[in-house]
Amino acid sequence: METYYHPEDLDKFSTMGEEAPELWDLYMAYYGKVFAEGALTAREKALIALAVAGAVQCPYCIDSYTQSCLEKGVTEEQMTEAFHVANAIRGGAALVHGVQMKNVVKQLEM
Repeated sequence: METYYHPEDLDKFSTMGEEAPELWDLYMAYYGKVFAEGALTAREKALIALAVAGAVQCPYCIDSYTQSCLEKGVTEEQMTEAFHVANAIRGGAALVHGVQMKNVVKQLEM
């Protein structure tokens, strides 16, 4: 099936460093440090990354971190629950912006 996103494009990610190698190297160093074991385990970080990937709707990240989570022993049930957490936060963040709308309505009614 033809889609806008092509799974094979994930393998081309490093080409983003071709015209800006210094920036790419800095990003990759930062990325590597972020995902290194620290106060959070690599497993916990992969699960967080998957939930964020769902919230920002990045199909490449969803594919990548689903695989990473599975490799680190995360169950499908845990991944699904993480998606629900991300959805609840994203939905709440969208909904709370309704307060801004209500403020405008109140201003215009004055």
